[in-house]
Amino acid sequence: MKPFNVYPLFDITPVKAKGIWLWDKNGDKYMDFYGGHAVISIGHSHPYYTKMISDQLQKIGFYSNSVKIPLQEELAEKLGELSGYNDYDLFLCNSGAEANENAIKLASFYNGRKKIISFSKGWHGRTSMAVAVTDDPPIIAPVNKTDNHLMLPFNDENALETAFKQNEVSGVIIEGIQGVHGVNVPKKEFLKKIRTLCDEYNAIMILDEIQSGYGRSGKFFAHQYSDVKPDIITVAKGMGNGFPVAGVLISPKIKARHGMLGTTFGGNHLACAASIAVLDVIKKEGLLENASKMGAYLMSKLKTIGGIKELRGLGLMIGIETLSPQSEIRNELLRNYKIFTGASPAENTIRILPSLAVKKEEVNLFVEAFEQVMSKMVVAQK
Repeated sequence: MKPFNVYPLFDITPVKAKGIWLWDKNGDKYMDFYGGHAVISIGHSHPYYTKMISDQLQKIGFYSNSVKIPLQEELAEKLGELSGYNDYDLFLCNSGAEANENAIKLASFYNGRKKIISFSKGWHGRTSMAVAVTDDPPIIAPVNKTDNHLMLPFNDENALETAFKQNEVSGVIIEGIQGVHGVNVPKKEFLKKIRTLCDEYNAIMILDEIQSGYGRSGKFFAHQYSDVKPDIITVAKGMGNGFPVAGVLISPKIKARHGMLGTTFGGNHLACAASIAVLDVIKKEGLLENASKMGAYLMSKLKTIGGIKELRGLGLMIGIETLSPQSEIRNELLRNYKIFTGASPAENTIRILPSLAVKKEEVNLFVEAFEQVMSKMVVAQK
């Protein structure tokens, strides 16, 4: 047997990681400015994080949700405190797609309706309804296509209002910042319009903060720049710093009942230990403030570099739209400068998603390398 060949792979085998750095089997050192799809929030192999998981494993690594797991309560309390959502409930699961599946299900349970609205260039996962509401046709199997979904243009208030008037809408799902499709920030007015219409029509507003949450934007959630309060928030990626864990933050207006949602592995002892460690480090080391400060610094440096068409994002979630094909730039950065960056279906957009603990000197190293690569590209185009 061999792995199912669905991933295009770099010929690199990391064997060790620390902070923002990776080392491969040959001893070569790489700078990680992508964090494995924005997963590495507090840095690779943070000593507090690894100790929390190791210590927990020595006690108990897993039991199902048929018993009390006090770590879940500790996690919920700390997450509520740091995010500002103390009055919400937390359902724990395993992945971003699973979190979005449960969010959509909760919306439908709440009002008994079926229609879910999502937006162009949105990306919500690869399973069932999560992939049905994702704007990526090649990954949507025929079985996933459904009349229960309506795709609308991103940031189009008129189209949104018309959709509410013409359909019985169960919920609206939107990313705090669109990630996969090139780091697109929703307008504040658009998020407020979604909130207003959901209130008017008794629909559920779902904020997918799977990539843009957990301090990535400089606030705990990206939607907090817009002063809206969704009914449901989904989280994953940076939540576990590499440990598979996800969650659904649920408004008090949605009432729980036994059997309503369920999972075998969600909220297990190790997942909770990893997630608590992440929150502790974010708070103790001031990583929200660091993400905001380093993101602003990186943006200011990038603005001085030629060959860039547009910069998008907040905090340490940055999209660089270049005049040259992004694949050439990313390959050059990886091959000759040993720097990982992120791709996007948008042909000329590079995604930058380093650890929230990135240091100024590390940002400077990236900027220096990026400037050299872009200079070569500009010369090549002349």
